[in-house]
Amino acid sequence: MKAGIIGSGSWATAMAKILTDNGKQINWWIRSEETIRYMQQRHHNKHYLTSVYFDTNLIQLSNDLAAVVAASDVLVLAVPSAFLEEVLLQLPTDALQGKKIINAIKGLVPGANQLINEYLEDIFSLPLDQYFTITGPCHAEEVANEKLSYLTFSGLEEDAAQQMADLFSNSYLQTIVNKDVIGVQLAAVLKNIYALGAGIAHGLDYGDNFLSVYITNCFREMQQFLETYSQHHTETLTEHNYNASAYLGDLLVTCYSLHSRNRTFGNMIGKGYSVKSAQLELNMIAEGYYASKCLKEMNEQVGAYMPVAQAVFSILWQHQNAAEAFLALEKGFI
Repeated sequence: MKAGIIGSGSWATAMAKILTDNGKQINWWIRSEETIRYMQQRHHNKHYLTSVYFDTNLIQLSNDLAAVVAASDVLVLAVPSAFLEEVLLQLPTDALQGKKIINAIKGLVPGANQLINEYLEDIFSLPLDQYFTITGPCHAEEVANEKLSYLTFSGLEEDAAQQMADLFSNSYLQTIVNKDVIGVQLAAVLKNIYALGAGIAHGLDYGDNFLSVYITNCFREMQQFLETYSQHHTETLTEHNYNASAYLGDLLVTCYSLHSRNRTFGNMIGKGYSVKSAQLELNMIAEGYYASKCLKEMNEQVGAYMPVAQAVFSILWQHQNAAEAFLALEKGFI
């Protein structure tokens, strides 16, 4: 199977590193012709994970999305969720027929507030058994440095998910498989929102003691949302292993790690930056910013009690004073 990667950011670059380190030939869609020329000449991405050098004999670079899709059996989606529609609507609706899709995006499609698999089914008629998702505590920067990391591959059938996982498994990347396609995606969306809140707390000068209580309450809130969501979407019912790395592990690393762009973004908000200023300073997409609005609207149908997610939404989208929002949260934590 030949893999194609859609996206050129840090996570897309990490995916390309893993696959080419494993000797896989890949097709790689990058929007910018300038970036493509630079990589062909200098063998690395000048914008992201600049220490990673590629054997360009294993890579077919192109800014022709349709050509990359047509030449690939497996497609890795690694563009920010906010731009996914803009990118994929370049394709005819039958372009994904017969393709296996690996979703490496930890977000929802804005506007429609859909999971990525729901969007692909609606627009491209992609069946869920051809869809897989990657989650887990795995920062691109640590992949670049070949520090041992863990990724979970979820699919309707574990054997098919294992086939996808085997493409990526190597000495610095351990892979886990399960059938919890919907649950792990929602957990990944939520942990980005909670990491923004963790950053806000840090920016407000809360300490580690508070942060541990904050994350404990976030973990409980995540479980409550997923259980309530499952009651409204019985077709997606499956067992959620909340203690697995795709749930608890990803939440912990995203809230604590200095590599976390969501935590960094939140830290700037806590220190008094405006959303626009923080976006300009970060110069990368913090998925939790968009996810907080999507999740707020989604939860209007689900009806779960989510004080932390609501507080983050209010700070980012309704200009609530961050210190006042966290003061109110303090009183409800257990």
